[in-house]
Amino acid sequence: MLARQRQERILEKIRAQGGARVSDLVVLLGVSEMTVRRDIATLAGRGLVARVHGGATALDGRSADEPGFVAKSAMALAEKASIARVAAALVEPGDSVALSAGTTTYAVAEALLGVANLTVVTNSLPAARLLHESGREDRTVVLTGGVPTPSDALVGPVAVGALRGLHVDWLFLGVHGIDEHAGLTTPNLVECETDRALMACARQVVVVADSSKWRVVGLSSIAQLGEVDVLVVDSGLPEPARRELASRVGRLAIAPLPVPQP
Repeated sequence: MLARQRQERILEKIRAQGGARVSDLVVLLGVSEMTVRRDIATLAGRGLVARVHGGATALDGRSADEPGFVAKSAMALAEKASIARVAAALVEPGDSVALSAGTTTYAVAEALLGVANLTVVTNSLPAARLLHESGREDRTVVLTGGVPTPSDALVGPVAVGALRGLHVDWLFLGVHGIDEHAGLTTPNLVECETDRALMACARQVVVVADSSKWRVVGLSSIAQLGEVDVLVVDSGLPEPARRELASRVGRLAIAPLPVPQP
């Protein structure tokens, strides 16, 4: 198969699903991981896909593009799992927790399943379903209501109204991008308002984001980095970025990744 033919198949796959993992493309095309990464780099250079850690998404480089929950679920699985373990370790039995929408916060919800006596407020349909169906009688799940987005977030005036007057110990906030100038960003203007309402009801704001989010800028800024109490990111974040972020947030926590076996 010629390089152009491979790239067309990769592009078709990404456009159909909103994203694709390198490992899945290796199986689909029957080529090496290096070849797939090179093809993704070529497509990204042409402005047709956006490279992320472990694959690519159909973002086309636009700040208003928003991939769906399923597409994002396939990306950076090891990073999200490690970040979720570090984040969930902050929570004690009996705490109250808010979870924003997103696949990284969904991983946090999974990591919180073993914590007793939790009250969880969320605008994430998948996270609410996961927690509700866990069968624990010592858990209260409050779903905000609102209008769903492509990332399965409930947003808008109903969601903001539900959050007004609530007070939780922790907010775990997922973001589209993190930038030293733009701060925390999202491609969805209405979701931005709901995220701000989540921040307003939390005693401690914990941002959970894998290292591919660094210097990604969405359409709308949620908050500046100085408003973040804890930022949990994986160890794939370069050292200069770690220094920059550590100087701007309350605390930077690095989630370790497994060392590849030789």
